[in-house]
Amino acid sequence: MTLCMSAIIGIGFLIKYTLISGQERWDVYGRNVELYLLGMDRHQWGMIHLILGLVLLGLLIIHIFLHWKVVVSVYKKIIKEPLTKKIVALFFIALCTILILVPFFIEPDVESSKKERGHKVTLVTQPGIK
Repeated sequence: MTLCMSAIIGIGFLIKYTLISGQERWDVYGRNVELYLLGMDRHQWGMIHLILGLVLLGLLIIHIFLHWKVVVSVYKKIIKEPLTKKIVALFFIALCTILILVPFFIEPDVESSKKERGHKVTLVTQPGIK
């Protein structure tokens, strides 16, 4: 789990600070450039970041399953009152469910770009035609 988390953190920093977004590329390089590391762009690294996150989630679920008796024992020692235990557990489950599911139900605000920096143009030529 530690190795997986370290890779997630490292790739997150890579995406944020090395393979910077389009607007930041204009600011740093003065033009629209494509940035790659090991032949992959920031979106491909982002997919690896997501996959590692899902692997970490799976490992975390297995970890909790294997240590369930310890989790329950510590929980019982921390909270003595039965009603309080149920309220805290339900609140925790509800909060986790909301944090996981909300991104699937919200829509972003869409605004026109304030800075028009130009358009990417690709010139395609056929051999022998001038």
